[in-house]
Amino acid sequence: MDTQTNTKMKLSRRTFIRTMAGAGGGLVLGFYLPGANAAVVAPKPWTTPTDGTEINAWLTIDLDGTVTIRVPHTEQGQGALTSVSMMIAEELDVAWDNVQAVFADMNRHVNYGQEYVVTTTHGSQLVRQQHPHIMQAGASARERLKVAAAQAWGVSASQVAAKQGVLSSGRNSANYAEFATAAAEISLSQEPTIKTPDQWWLLGQPTPRVEVPVKVNGSAHYCIDTQLDGMVYAAVKCCPVPWGQLKSYDFDTIKDRTGVICAVEFKALEGKTFTSDMQNGVAIVADSWYRAKTALDLMPIEWDVGPNGNASNASQAAEAQRLFEVTGDVSNEVGTDAIGKIDRSENSLLAEYHRPYETHARMEPINATVSVTDDRIDVWSPTQDQAAPIRIIADHLGRDPKEIFVNTAFLGGAFGGNGGGATAVTKQAAEISNQLRRPVKVIWSREEDVAHDKQRPPVYTRLQASLGESGLPEAFFSRAVWFSHEGVVNHGPATADLSIGNMPYQVPNRRHERHNVAAHIPTATHRAPGANQNGFIIEQFADEMALEGGWDPLEWRLEMTKGLEPWQRVLLKIKEVSGFTTDLPKGQGMGIAVVEDHGSICGTCATVSVNQRGQLTLEKLVQVINSGYMINPLNGAEQIEGAACWELSHALYGGLDLDNGHFTNTNFHTYNLMRMPQVPEIEVHFALSQDGWWGGMGEPGGPPSPPAVANAIYFATGKRVRSTPVSKHDLSWS
Repeated sequence: MDTQTNTKMKLSRRTFIRTMAGAGGGLVLGFYLPGANAAVVAPKPWTTPTDGTEINAWLTIDLDGTVTIRVPHTEQGQGALTSVSMMIAEELDVAWDNVQAVFADMNRHVNYGQEYVVTTTHGSQLVRQQHPHIMQAGASARERLKVAAAQAWGVSASQVAAKQGVLSSGRNSANYAEFATAAAEISLSQEPTIKTPDQWWLLGQPTPRVEVPVKVNGSAHYCIDTQLDGMVYAAVKCCPVPWGQLKSYDFDTIKDRTGVICAVEFKALEGKTFTSDMQNGVAIVADSWYRAKTALDLMPIEWDVGPNGNASNASQAAEAQRLFEVTGDVSNEVGTDAIGKIDRSENSLLAEYHRPYETHARMEPINATVSVTDDRIDVWSPTQDQAAPIRIIADHLGRDPKEIFVNTAFLGGAFGGNGGGATAVTKQAAEISNQLRRPVKVIWSREEDVAHDKQRPPVYTRLQASLGESGLPEAFFSRAVWFSHEGVVNHGPATADLSIGNMPYQVPNRRHERHNVAAHIPTATHRAPGANQNGFIIEQFADEMALEGGWDPLEWRLEMTKGLEPWQRVLLKIKEVSGFTTDLPKGQGMGIAVVEDHGSICGTCATVSVNQRGQLTLEKLVQVINSGYMINPLNGAEQIEGAACWELSHALYGGLDLDNGHFTNTNFHTYNLMRMPQVPEIEVHFALSQDGWWGGMGEPGGPPSPPAVANAIYFATGKRVRSTPVSKHDLSWS
């Protein structure tokens, strides 16, 4: 059959100018910004222009049919560039091979209407919470294309099909590009509804991440890779005891060293103790970071550590023991008189658990590059919110946000540590560049990184339960002691006993209490905040209750979660695929755990071996997750595997040692992480409810992994590991 291409498209002068201004003659779709100039389709995502002149919020279509999707979320290995692009491509209905992703312009977002709605990338919320408005952008573009074609062809929009980049109606057919400019002029009377999962053609398919090739070939650009003409480098030191004072430093002793330029002092501001606020310290600026760091290490510095110089792990442990005897704030209570029932029971058990301070230990050290001039400020800062550096620098320097431009690059890991600019490094770089009026790259040494990271808070928890004739718990009590900066807890005070106070196990009488204790160490979110520490605790105590009552741990969990479909689905899948058993020879063990985090339920079955000398080997992890829905099972499996490895690193080998107010193990020879040969075989299964709710994927694979391993260790050795790091425990057996 003969087809006709469009010959009736009408262009206004404004439309024509906008069309020709597009990169390479690109045709623009999306949101119009009055007064904007040329949009440039970047060949690589980290080279997106930062002059705030893009005329499209979400996507552009080039004359050759290439769709460039602008992603307002950071890429830290979680797959944002891919997932956002997939969601828009699904609704737009364009061939995946014709899609490229770039980072969006944050100056435009911050200053001209918050068009991207949300730019943060944290809390496993990108897909689960943002998919409606992201997919809406693709659906709106598709419908506007159909209306433009319908107007040109003299038919109704309902008679126009949009499929794989082609518009068609009867004998009429045209590529999206032919109507993109006209579509940009269309205003819909009503926005279309987004697709339901049964209508997906791309979502739900295993799709490789789009940024992997540039990471493999080494061309990927991270913030720390930034090089600018005339750039200088700075190494910094703040008081080893957070919020201590800088008494003095002797710059004269090192000022004549080769390459040294100057010293810059940092001062904390009264009442400013947020994660991105300054602490008292000093920086040495030089023509290379090595020279700056060497000079800084040689420069005499005197600190006043202040009233927190005696704080230690031991002092916190003593305070926790005291507070175990003090009534705390009630976070949840079910039934009546749980404590009394436990006290009167003839079959009760008690255990105390502990997780210490733990650091993020990102692959990319904390760094930022800032260039301050009279006209504009450019910043390269690895934050989990692309827009955050604009607000941070505007606040610190008192500059107009319209003058500040973020150059988004890849993040070399984050794990919650870069959320909203969670360290002072961006302000430090801005301060130095503002004084020198030269581009400045600030890099924290690994020791400074660990010492002044925003740590995972330590928690001490006492748990008690009484068992009935069936061997199941009749009463349960928990009291958690949580040490956070100034007693302020991210995500609310309930984080202190998250996963315990809201555990799924249906004990008829429960009482959960917590103490939020003020400490001087800055604390903030880590991957799966709260659920990671407390999952380790509650999922081991679940095993303790099961075994005390004569139950198999898996059957106990199935019994205690009856009627909770998402949990039952995960547990039944574990039973099906893991081969879990408690009947293994001495030195071998299997353990299970299941934890809810960010709306998803994830279960782990771990298999370990422990030789008689106590050497632990992780043999295998079987992970089962129920996230409701899944848009990319390949990326989902990668996130589950990565979260498990990251969390096991800290639980097995990490843990910060606090002494005299500061941390003493601040590099990888004393704060160990899992090495590649130690990573077990990991098998991931999806058991999706698909009944209207969406869970997260980036974090839930972490929390059940350590307790599953600890439970497996118990079956292999008979020893219960109630604190981390596991490496500090004697696991030998005879």
